[in-house]
Amino acid sequence: IEANPGTVNLSGLRGLYQAGFNRLSLGIQSCDDGELAALGRLHNAAQGISAFRDGRRAGFSNISLDLMYGLPNQTQNSWRRSLEQALALEPEHLSLYQLGIEENTFFYDNLQQGCLILPEEDEILAMDEITQELCTKNKFTQYEISNFSRPGFECRHNVVYWHNDEYLACGAGAVSYLNGRRSRRISDPVRYSEHLLQNRPIVEESEQLDTAASFRETVIMGLRLLEGVEENRLIRRYGLNYRDVYGDSLVNLVEDGLLELNGEVLCLSLKGRRFANVVMAELV
Repeated sequence: IEANPGTVNLSGLRGLYQAGFNRLSLGIQSCDDGELAALGRLHNAAQGISAFRDGRRAGFSNISLDLMYGLPNQTQNSWRRSLEQALALEPEHLSLYQLGIEENTFFYDNLQQGCLILPEEDEILAMDEITQELCTKNKFTQYEISNFSRPGFECRHNVVYWHNDEYLACGAGAVSYLNGRRSRRISDPVRYSEHLLQNRPIVEESEQLDTAASFRETVIMGLRLLEGVEENRLIRRYGLNYRDVYGDSLVNLVEDGLLELNGEVLCLSLKGRRFANVVMAELV
């Protein structure tokens, strides 16, 4: 279960643990009060650390922490300090995401108006290097572009998503993927509950991808994993291989050093991980 440090306490976490939840993911995002304020988070750094310790006291032996880099006014040093403090807590898993600016958001409007100062690309690359250095030093293995874990603590449900395998859904806004169809439930919790009580449909949007589109989606999702995508698995599932679908685009990405084709396995190179969005745009 995911939790916000600003809205949980020891009693609530104990209740979750006793109810059967065995993995806790905490969105601490940063260990810098200024950065947290810029993000509009409800908690400060001390509360984030306290939430982790409460999770341990509640009984959770599998805790993941979410942190973000590329934040407004963030520096290499502040990212290093945040990551060091998070690692000092000895979590089992880390999700480390770069801030993305989406249209029709407060951040996007401020960026357009020149009121938002984000780190330059060379700063972001330096933060990536700090991440690799500190996680390696603390015996965390990177198994996906944004995720690191201790051995045996990879996030199982996310690995299902990155393999583009099937999954069930329940709850407002939840998405399922069954028999090749992706379906999204009503997002508003009140409307969702009303539809359930009245035995009315709760799915408000669904799509059935054709074979080629599903193939591309599976490749793109699978490339997020450092293990890459195995061609034989794709052939068994779709009857297609990389060359059938991508042709020269694949050859160019390999020649540019963004992708590596090792026998039957296609994966991002180290350079490709840094420019993953560029690679995904070519393969979509």
